[in-house]
Amino acid sequence: MHDNVTGRPRLHPRLASLGLAGAVIGELMLAGRVTLDLAPGRDRLYVTARDAAGDPLAQSVLDHLVAEPHHPLITWLHFFARTIYADVTAVMIAAKLLNPPSRHLLKQQPATPVNTNTAAWPLARLNLAAERRTPPAVRDCVLIGLFVATGGAERALREHDPAFAAAAIAVLPAPLRRLIAQTEVAVGEAVISRR
Repeated sequence: MHDNVTGRPRLHPRLASLGLAGAVIGELMLAGRVTLDLAPGRDRLYVTARDAAGDPLAQSVLDHLVAEPHHPLITWLHFFARTIYADVTAVMIAAKLLNPPSRHLLKQQPATPVNTNTAAWPLARLNLAAERRTPPAVRDCVLIGLFVATGGAERALREHDPAFAAAAIAVLPAPLRRLIAQTEVAVGEAVISRR
């Protein structure tokens, strides 16, 4: 969602934040820490393991989910999107993946990648899979789905093929497909209401 050299966002910050909120929840799903109740009209996240294995950001998300388990997924996406951008940036700065934001001529400059190759690798993997028409790993299928949900696929993927993206999303388990669908709904709400 960001240029791998300048760190400049390719998406509006609100849309990027909703995508990041979806990504954090998706990581917790992939790690078996949360699951989604798929009963009609429910869309509730349930914590299956309360320990985030030393990840403070994931632990914070889990703690919120444990404290208030009755909210639907879309509410959580909007809630986490309020701060997730800054939270993820702080985690990446602490992990020495990003240089801190700086001020230049009275203008705030975004955090920049420490290593442009590391920053470019996830997008390169997605582009390579799309060009070769090879099924990506499950984690990358979630990433493709979130790219599509936020509108980032058209901006970031060299060869945006809706059929390839749909096939990548279709192989995901139902809870992850629902997460992507609800992220897309949240993005639509944000665009319509300009929040």
